[in-house]
Amino acid sequence: MNKNEVRGKARQLKGRVKEAAGVVTGNRNLENEGAAERTGGEIEAGLGKARRKVGTALAELGRAFKR
Repeated sequence: MNKNEVRGKARQLKGRVKEAAGVVTGNRNLENEGAAERTGGEIEAGLGKARRKVGTALAELGRAFKR
C-alpha cells in the first residue's frame, strides 16, 4: 500500500462515520458531507492502487530488459 491508498482508506472511514452520524442525528448536511468525503476517499484509494500497479509493471518491465 502506498500513501494515497492509506489516505484514501482513512478518508473513506472518516466519511462513513460522518455519514452514519448524520443519519442517526437526522442531520442531512453531515450525512451528505460524509458521503462526499467517503467518495473522495474511494477515488484517492483507487488512484493509489493504479499508481502502485503502474510502478510494479514498470519494475517488471525493467527487470525483463535487464535479462
